[in-house]
Amino acid sequence: MSKRRVVIKVGTNVMTNRDNRIVGPILNELVRQIAVLYENDITPVLVSSGSAIAGKEVLGECSATDSSIRRQIYSSVGQPRMMRHYYSLFHNHGMRCAQVLATKRDFDPGKHRENMINCYEGLLNEGIVPIANEDDAVSITMSMFSDNDELASLVAELIHADTLILLTDTDGLYTGHPQDDDSEKLEKVHYKQDVEKYVQKTNKSEGEGRGGMKSKLKIAKQSAKKNIPTYIANGKRENIIIDILEGKKVGTKFFA
Repeated sequence: MSKRRVVIKVGTNVMTNRDNRIVGPILNELVRQIAVLYENDITPVLVSSGSAIAGKEVLGECSATDSSIRRQIYSSVGQPRMMRHYYSLFHNHGMRCAQVLATKRDFDPGKHRENMINCYEGLLNEGIVPIANEDDAVSITMSMFSDNDELASLVAELIHADTLILLTDTDGLYTGHPQDDDSEKLEKVHYKQDVEKYVQKTNKSEGEGRGGMKSKLKIAKQSAKKNIPTYIANGKRENIIIDILEGKKVGTKFFA
């Protein structure tokens, strides 16, 4: 019997504080949960944002005026810093991790896709946790993911995942602003259900990531339609991943 496979995407807003600085204990709690999954014969794949913020923490302001080049610079500097964090955290739990960078074209049918499958299957067979992110240094506009939510969805499809978890800084999808008294969290959403009207507009500054609830909603519906149950949940909440996989009523579940 094959092991359950779960893809976990953690966004920049989860791993940073209000000053846009990466919070170590949040990453540690994330890796702790992944270690618990692994010990319980669940195969995890992590899709992690944060490289641009990590690079900006190191460099501060960048002299490049072109926004695409700035993003390349910040991400190129920040990616090894993120992997250093993850390497140490996984090592503390007796686990191994690997970096898998990709562009959107790598998921197109053909040799690129076959190569990606071989990479993931090889790592998973060795008990290594793949940590995926967009290869920002070489991505060009036409081959960029809309955000890491899309990357996570493509990885989930690629490895035939049983579950996709999109971690954000809210408890799920609400019928209004999460902080409004009359807003209610939706526990379950069918992929055909019209819930787009509930999504609030957000403004993000440089380095904060390109995704938002609108993106997560779109990706969650697409994945659910492909029979991959998908959750939007609060990554800052302790034990959230384990609670989801144990069937507790947390986050918002999207289903077919």
